[in-house]
Amino acid sequence: MPAESKAQQKAAGAALAAKRGEMDKNDLTGAAREMFESMSENQLEDFAESDRKGKPEHKG
Repeated sequence: MPAESKAQQKAAGAALAAKRGEMDKNDLTGAAREMFESMSENQLEDFAESDRKGKPEHKG
């Protein structure tokens, strides 16, 4: 399932980086922290790799 907004995609990217050990999970806040705790690495990849073009900044 692709991200519905740019903010959602950014949060997924941060959560994915933490899952992979590229950043400290304690640095995550808000949606990124929730995504890290509740989603698998494959789910986060689907969100993070979605195209940004044409997406709103925030989900309305």
